[in-house]
Amino acid sequence: MDIIHLLSDNIANQIAAGEVVQRPASVVKELLENAIDAKASEIKLIVKDSGKTLIQVIDNGIGMSVTDCRMCFERHATSKISTSDDLFAIKTMGFRGEALASIAAVAQVEMRTRRADDELGTCVQIEGSEFKGQEPVSAPLGTSFMVKNLFFNVPARRKFLKSNPVEMKHILDEFQRVALAHPEVGFEVYHNDVELYKLPSAKLAKRIVDVFGKNYRQQLAACEESTPYVSIKGYVGKPESAKKTRGDQYFFINHRFIKSGYLHHAITGAFEGTIPDGHHPFYVLNIEIDPKHVDINIHPQKTEIKFDDEKAVYSILRSAVRQAIGVYNLTPSIDFESDINFGNLTSTPLPEKKPSAFEKSGSAIGNFERKTSSPKADWKPLYEGLESAANYQKSEPQISLSSRANFKTETEEDQPATSEFSKPLEEEVDAVQIHQKYLVLQVKSGMLLIDQKAAWERILFEQYEKNLQNKSGASQQLLFQKTLNLKPEEFALAMDLKDEIHALGFGFEVFGSTSLIINGIPTELGDEEGAKALEDLISQYKENQTSLTLDKTQNLARAFAKRTAHRSVRTMDKREISSLINRLFETSMPTYTPGGQKIMKIIPLEEIAELISGTGGF
Repeated sequence: MDIIHLLSDNIANQIAAGEVVQRPASVVKELLENAIDAKASEIKLIVKDSGKTLIQVIDNGIGMSVTDCRMCFERHATSKISTSDDLFAIKTMGFRGEALASIAAVAQVEMRTRRADDELGTCVQIEGSEFKGQEPVSAPLGTSFMVKNLFFNVPARRKFLKSNPVEMKHILDEFQRVALAHPEVGFEVYHNDVELYKLPSAKLAKRIVDVFGKNYRQQLAACEESTPYVSIKGYVGKPESAKKTRGDQYFFINHRFIKSGYLHHAITGAFEGTIPDGHHPFYVLNIEIDPKHVDINIHPQKTEIKFDDEKAVYSILRSAVRQAIGVYNLTPSIDFESDINFGNLTSTPLPEKKPSAFEKSGSAIGNFERKTSSPKADWKPLYEGLESAANYQKSEPQISLSSRANFKTETEEDQPATSEFSKPLEEEVDAVQIHQKYLVLQVKSGMLLIDQKAAWERILFEQYEKNLQNKSGASQQLLFQKTLNLKPEEFALAMDLKDEIHALGFGFEVFGSTSLIINGIPTELGDEEGAKALEDLISQYKENQTSLTLDKTQNLARAFAKRTAHRSVRTMDKREISSLINRLFETSMPTYTPGGQKIMKIIPLEEIAELISGTGGF
């Protein structure tokens, strides 16, 4: 017997829905883009239970005829293209003709629509791809889509949906992308009958401020470039507004949101030297290009594209951003007085240093020190082929890399390198700090390097995880309360994490629809701005959600540890260094951060000897 057969339309639609409709936010994206294609000037989004119960999009677009009302729910039915040539001249948001069929396959859908020339509108009802009815009704100009009980007939898919705050965050992310791509369109958003956004038609700068808050008003620098191949228009944030977490970066190609690590690299390259390492600039940029030079028919989500000349777009984009930075004087000037090396040399006289045995032997450094008894007057020779001499003079009189810790080595036990870290340190460690970032100490097999910030991240992560499990985080009350204004999706996350945030040591109360009053902060933050710390914590938590699968406790502990660890990049005395190393080796995994970054590395004696001999020795 023959075993190959055609699938029914119902099953085929459910399979297609697996790519198109992944969560409630996918429905919001498709319906908003359809409203834009319908030439709507006002769009209203109504959501209940984060889209699980209801998603409704109302627009004042051109509407549909009686025949189109039924046809639009068929697979591969579209008004956007008709020939294969049209695929290379796409200017609309949608064109595949899969979205409405996929949505109708996994939800209960009711659509009401009316054209300007029609006296009556049309109402169509479909449940799980099954047609329920069509009748004439009184309806305003435009179209209203109601998507109820998403995944009602696919319980396995519904089970894998996240919590309401997480799903609402994804919905608002999709809304913000459409709202920023089309500032000429007015938008309203309601969740459980609460107004979240009411955005009038405006220019892009005002739309950015309306979406992200008034704090962005002074942070925007216009970026504009026009060439025969491509035109770029939008705004970049000033360097001081750069954040440690990603999320406020928006690329649009012909007003369509895309994701491109390649183009993001062009922008970060333009900002090189103006923002600290690990920070990300804010930008909202639209790239206008002839559709024939772009292929967007790669994935149903249409967020991935290909250019026929990516290098040209990369160069033009980087140049445009650099020009914006230069025009607005955003590039920092070089101030030699503030350079740390010059500052150290031109301040108070350096302490006298007793010559070591190495210096007495007539080494270059020993001779150098004997010649530079007056560093303030003769600072220029310091940089004649010996860049590190100044730092050497500031160091301790006798630098010893010996350690009293009892480490096990590879040569002794034939174990992996991590066996050297099997026991916590119990005595004071004779270690050296370099560049306020790294610790160096001697072990039996060679030299041990420790990343100071990474070590703190591991220590703090385990401390915060324990505090969250035991709900025992220490808090200090603020003398003056602080107000923190959050984006709607961040406020929803804060409410979902309220108990966990309190367990970390933050104290806050709800103030208004999307604001918090901060009245307590964790004790380890000291005098740091509590509102800023909590905002960064929520931002890092959001970023972890998009790239990692973690429970609340681990995500929060990891986010707060990463947020707080940067404060450890400072000069430490020997007591603090010993405490840090002892605490590190008391953790469950002292060799790696929670994110998998290496904390320490052993350089064997053989490798050190090879490095020295490879440079010609002394």
